[in-house]
Amino acid sequence: MLKSSFTKDKIEAGCDEVGRGCLAGPVVAAAVILPKKYKHKLLTDSKQLTKSERDSLEVDIKRDAIAWAIAEVSNEEIDVINILNASFKAMHRAIDQLTTQPEFLLIDGNRFNPYENLPFQCIVKGDSKYLSIAAASVLAKTYRDKLMSALHKQYPVYGWNTNVGYPTMEHRNGIRAFGITPYHRKSFQLLPAQLELDFKS
Repeated sequence: MLKSSFTKDKIEAGCDEVGRGCLAGPVVAAAVILPKKYKHKLLTDSKQLTKSERDSLEVDIKRDAIAWAIAEVSNEEIDVINILNASFKAMHRAIDQLTTQPEFLLIDGNRFNPYENLPFQCIVKGDSKYLSIAAASVLAKTYRDKLMSALHKQYPVYGWNTNVGYPTMEHRNGIRAFGITPYHRKSFQLLPAQLELDFKS
């Protein structure tokens, strides 16, 4: 069972990101402050949930949370500052938008750039251990999936409606046949030959 909090009396914000390993699109992060002793029978790591479960949880989290926020860092920014720094920056932007000031941050993963003077704890696989991180993972995932599905309508040859930008065979075959789009991360190895062609409209 996931834990509701890490500290006893501090206002905690759970933070998680999605999209680090993708070849296209932004990296997206969310920050969520849940009520103390919050419980939800379905809430866990977003990767262990079905799409319908995530969509249902998105509604519940936004309704129940004391505060929540979602932020992104574009593929252009990723190419300039690298994906690790972009992930931290996306989390910072999400925390910036919280309507309630957190006193402690729970970060999914093993590294983080400090946010102002707030104490934090990095937790490996935190989205399967703490509810606030799991909630952040759900909000980030549902937001980014919808964004990539919308971009799929503009660039349908890459399969973004299903692979959401990850390096599947369909995605790489699309790059090989049609080149890249303005949403591809040029600093990533898009193909073994590092093919970087303009998208053929």
